[in-house]
Amino acid sequence: MRPVLARALRGLQHNLLAGIITVGPLFVTYLIFSFLLGALAKAGLPVVQLFAAIFPENWLNQPWLQSILAIVLTLAVLYVVGRVTSLVIGRQAFDLFEAVLERLPFVAKIYTSVRQLLDTMMAKKETSQRVVLVDFPIPGQKSIGFLTRTLTDSTTGEVLAAVLVPCAINPTSAFLQILPIGRVTDTGMSMEQAMSMLMTGGAVGPESIRFSRPAFETAKDATPPAPSA
Repeated sequence: MRPVLARALRGLQHNLLAGIITVGPLFVTYLIFSFLLGALAKAGLPVVQLFAAIFPENWLNQPWLQSILAIVLTLAVLYVVGRVTSLVIGRQAFDLFEAVLERLPFVAKIYTSVRQLLDTMMAKKETSQRVVLVDFPIPGQKSIGFLTRTLTDSTTGEVLAAVLVPCAINPTSAFLQILPIGRVTDTGMSMEQAMSMLMTGGAVGPESIRFSRPAFETAKDATPPAPSA
């Protein structure tokens, strides 16, 4: 009786794990899209409700229709804003708007940080951050990180590296490491490969990786490529 029960439990555990692996990515994708669509609907809903109050039609008061109209309205506004800012006059007006924001004490720090993060995420492949390995959390154990910039020790003149070390499964949480450039190893991996390894806990990734190769020889070798004009 016990062997039969043990086999049944192992089969149940195996099938549950297979189900989680299959449904997990779909569920996470659903959560992300639900959050994005909810944010878009929330942004445009006040305008739609205002139109519903001005034109009290029964079909316009349907909650599901208001949500759809709010999403379409928000996307249209974003498109118009992007179109206008791509023009010369719109670009100058946006630069003036950013200059005003940069003079506000608390808003400037938040806006500048978010803008730099978005610019980095939207950068082309040739301007992306380098994927590197660093000794973390202890020597001998390496973690994947993103080399964002190099800087200099004001006391010794030693070249240092700023490396963002994201957490596996949840890369939105990360550690910022400042360490000598000689302790940073370039992996040769792309950002897509690194993110795949992080999101899957290492299950998806390249078959080989530079692990024991010497670190960057010079700061020039480590510095991410500058954006092309």
